Amino acid sequence: MTEIYEISDAFVDQIAAINPIAATSLGVPGYETELGDFSPNGPESNYKLSIDTLEKLNSAQIRNNKDRIAKEVMVEDIKADIESYEREEHLRKLNILHSPPQSIRMVFDQMPRESETDWSNIAERLSNVSNALSGYTETLREGMRKDIVSSMRQTKGCAEQAEVWSGSKTGKSFFDSLAINFRESNVNSSKIENDLHRSIKSASEAYANFSNFLTKEYMTKAETVDAVGHDRYLLSAKEYNGIDINLTETYDWGWEQLRWVEDEMSKTADKISPGANIEEVKNLLETDPERSIEGENNFRQWMQELQDETISKLDGTHFEIAEPVRKIEAMLAPPGGPLAMYYTRPSGDFSRPGRTWYPTAGKTVFPLWGEVSIAYHEGVPGHHFQIGTSVYLEDRLSRYQRQLGGTSGYLEGWALYAERLMGELGFLDNPDYYLGMLRAQALRSVRVIIDIGMHLNLKIPRDTDFYPGETWTPELGLEFIQKRSHFPREFVKSEIDRYLGIPGQAISYKVGEKMWLETREEAKTKLGADFNLKEWHTKALNLGGMGLSQMHRELSSIDLNE
Repeated sequence: MTEIYEISDAFVDQIAAINPIAATSLGVPGYETELGDFSPNGPESNYKLSIDTLEKLNSAQIRNNKDRIAKEVMVEDIKADIESYEREEHLRKLNILHSPPQSIRMVFDQMPRESETDWSNIAERLSNVSNALSGYTETLREGMRKDIVSSMRQTKGCAEQAEVWSGSKTGKSFFDSLAINFRESNVNSSKIENDLHRSIKSASEAYANFSNFLTKEYMTKAETVDAVGHDRYLLSAKEYNGIDINLTETYDWGWEQLRWVEDEMSKTADKISPGANIEEVKNLLETDPERSIEGENNFRQWMQELQDETISKLDGTHFEIAEPVRKIEAMLAPPGGPLAMYYTRPSGDFSRPGRTWYPTAGKTVFPLWGEVSIAYHEGVPGHHFQIGTSVYLEDRLSRYQRQLGGTSGYLEGWALYAERLMGELGFLDNPDYYLGMLRAQALRSVRVIIDIGMHLNLKIPRDTDFYPGETWTPELGLEFIQKRSHFPREFVKSEIDRYLGIPGQAISYKVGEKMWLETREEAKTKLGADFNLKEWHTKALNLGGMGLSQMHRELSSIDLNE
C-alpha cells in the first residue's frame, strides 16, 4: 500500500471515530452505540483532523497515477471542509435536508435489527439522542452569540420535522416504530425491551425539546432573509460541484434548458394523447387506474421488481455490474422528512445493501408515469450503480475514494445523466415514462433558475411570460416551480425550503449532467468509430467520485484504447 493510500485509510478510520453516524453509513464497526459530539468541539475535531491530514498529503510521495488521482480527490474535499469551518458555516448548519437533526434521526434506518446485539445497540444509541441534540443546541447558541444563524424558514421547517419525529402532537413518534419492529423480530429479551422503551421515551422527548428550542429561542435570532447573496452562494456552489461556476451564464443556461424540455414535453404529450396539451395529458396519467398501482406495499414491491429487472437487463449488455452491487432494497421512507425519494449507500462490505427510500406522504395510489425515471435515478444505473461500483473497487480505489469521495455535482450529475441515458438505451420507449423523465429534467432546469435567482436576487428575463423584469422571491419561486416543474404542489412546496437552506446544491444535478454529457461527446469526437459507450462508462466510473473540474481533467486525459 502506498503512502497516499495509507493516509486515506487512516483518515476514514479517524472520520468514523469522530463521526459515529458516518461510521454506520460506511459500515465501519465499533461505534454502533454512539452518535458523536455535536457541540462546537465536534466540528473543531474534524477541522484539526483535516488540517493534519492535508499536511500529510502535501508531504507524501506520489508513486503512480492512482496515487495522484486519490491525492487530488482528498485534497480538494479537505480544503473545502477547512474553508467552510473557517467561515464558521457549521454554526448555522440548520436546514430541512442535510443537518444534524436529520442525520441523528436517519441513522436508525441504517442499523441492523436482527440479533440481541443489534437491538441492544439501538437502545443504547437511542439513549444518546438527548446528549447529541443538546450538543447541537450549544453549537446553534454559539452561532446566535456571533450572529451567524440560519433563516426563519429553515428553523420553522426543522422544528416541524422534530415535532413529527417526537410524536408530541400525534402521540406516536418515529421512534415508537422501533418498538413495533422489536416485537416483530425474533429477539426475546425483557431487558432489551425495557431499555428500548426507556430510550424511545428519552429520544422522543429530546426531539420535542429541540423543537421547542427552535420555536421559542432560536427563532428570535434567526435570519429574516432567505437569500445568502453572491459571495456565499459562489463558495457553496463550488463546494457542492467541485468547479468554479459562472453564475450569470449558468442562470441563462437554465432558461435554455427549460425551453428545450418544455418543447420536448409538448411533443411527447401529443404522442400520448394527440391534440392534448401537457396539463391534459398529466391529468390522464394521474387519474387512469390502468396506469397506477394502489397500496403502499404493492407500490414498494413494484419498485423492487423494477430495480431487479433493470439490473438483470443492463448487466453484461450496457454495463458490467459486480455481484454485490446487484442487490438493492426498495424501502418506504418514514414520515416527517422531505418528500423527495432518496438513496442510502451500502456498507463497505455490502452486508447492508444500498437502499432506495420512497416517502409516500400518505398516498395510497401511485401513478407510474413519473416513477420509472426516478427509480433509475436513485437505483440502477443511477446512484446505486455508481456508488456501489466505487465501494466495490477495493483493488483500484483508495478507501477515501470508495467511501467518502464525490461531490454532489459528480453524484447527482451521474444520476440525472443516467435517467436520460435510459431513454437513449430504449428503456423509456413508452411515451408515458419518457414524459416522466422529461418532467424530471424540467424540475432540475427550474432548480438552476430559481436557486441562483432567489439567492442572488436576480431579475426574471423580460422575454419570458412569467413576471418579466421582476426580482426573484421565494413566493415567485414557489409559483414558478408549481407551474413549470409539473410536480405535485405538496412536493414542490418543500423544494423551495430545500433550495434556500442548502445554496448551490440544487444546481448540481444539471451542472453535473452537463459535464457528463460534454466529456462523453469529447471522447466520441476523439475516438470516432472506435468509441464504445459501455467501455467509456466503465473507465469513467472506475475513476471514482470527484469534483467536476477534476473529472473533466481525468476523462480528457484517460487512454480509452487501453
